[in-house]
Amino acid sequence: MNRQSIPLLSPAIGTHRELVSFHFGPVNSGQKIYIQSSLHADETPAMLMTVLLKRRLLELEQQGALSAEIVLVPVANPVGLGQYVLGQFLGRFDLGSGKNFNRHFLQFSPLVARAKDALGADATENRRIVRELIAAELAEQKPLTEFDSLQLALLKRSFDADVVIDLHCSLEAAMHLYTSEAAWPEIEPLSRYLGAQASLLATNSGGESFDETHGLLWSTLQQQMPPSKPVPNGTIAVTVECRGQRDVSYEVAQQDADALVDYLVWRNAIRREAKPLPPLLSPATPLAGSEQFYAPVSGILVHRAKIGDTIRAGQALFDIVDPLTDETTTICSNTEGVLYMRRAIRFVTTGAPLGRVTGTQPFRTGVLLGA
Repeated sequence: MNRQSIPLLSPAIGTHRELVSFHFGPVNSGQKIYIQSSLHADETPAMLMTVLLKRRLLELEQQGALSAEIVLVPVANPVGLGQYVLGQFLGRFDLGSGKNFNRHFLQFSPLVARAKDALGADATENRRIVRELIAAELAEQKPLTEFDSLQLALLKRSFDADVVIDLHCSLEAAMHLYTSEAAWPEIEPLSRYLGAQASLLATNSGGESFDETHGLLWSTLQQQMPPSKPVPNGTIAVTVECRGQRDVSYEVAQQDADALVDYLVWRNAIRREAKPLPPLLSPATPLAGSEQFYAPVSGILVHRAKIGDTIRAGQALFDIVDPLTDETTTICSNTEGVLYMRRAIRFVTTGAPLGRVTGTQPFRTGVLLGA
């Protein structure tokens, strides 16, 4: 195991943070796996899972069982870890700028024009050329803030990975994941091993999130390049939502860490006999087909369905009770699917998000991610 760090810009005199990564396996193996957790710093279940995963990877490395380079970043957001306001941990948004830590990453779309001229007939060589262009683009960046330097450091660690696994969690949620249509064939086994109850697909959800920054350039090139200039999948990326914020236990974290190891074995990143693929608990569905629910009024929130339930169209999901008038407003589902996440706070203001149910038919457009 090799511990490395990238210093971040100091936001104020006497303050210094760094991004720490742990590197396992042979560097020039031909396959690189990048795994990070808690880019939203208050999403702790993923962080505990990477602690247990790190211990397992160290054992496997000592046994000579690693056949790929594996980079692990257990604390992807040291900036957010320091954000406490009146005892409340706030790790999703940067308090200095209001920016979401997992939005508006550097986009590589300007490289498409340069790649068109540089690519040739060899797919493997084309992958190398595109990665060189990305590396040069990252080297030219001059971050202005600590927030910017964090996002840049994460991209420098991950841009040349074959697989990027970004571990998060939601508020109250079932295990679920987000990936692209192009990546799904290689991510489906991960969904099976993890026991994901929802797998949501979108090539570009509009938020410029960490995972999509890696895959979007490659999918754009694949669409625009002629057959004479083949472009392979350079990086496939997935965001895994490790249930809800309170789902922190050794048992659950060990289960998820074991599932990741099983997936790495399936990818031939670990020399072990692959376990049989478990059943896929739910078929993949378009992210644009998931129904988002919002509070039409303010009041006490009462959940009428459980996380992971299969929901019928017309089924009641939420009641909002006005404590002054005794009036109850019921919100029902318009789609059939799985209730994969919901709000944790039990009092809502008008317009507050309540939860989401998967759906098979796309109907939403624009930015598909929440704030």
